[in-house]
Amino acid sequence: MPIRVNGEAMEFREGMTVEDVIREKKSSFSLKTVFVNGKMVQRSDYQTTKLADGDDVQVIHLMSGG
Repeated sequence: MPIRVNGEAMEFREGMTVEDVIREKKSSFSLKTVFVNGKMVQRSDYQTTKLADGDDVQVIHLMSGG
């Protein structure tokens, strides 16, 4: 079963982390917030937070402006 990233299916691999998803999706925004199954993941935990088959991941890019 794939994981879902921002509503789109993505192939799941055993041991996959939040950092892997960000890298594979080529997220270039420096300011972002990530939620896995509705729970926020701290930036310091991106490399160690492992995903499970079927997880729902939301990567939200933060922007400022006026």
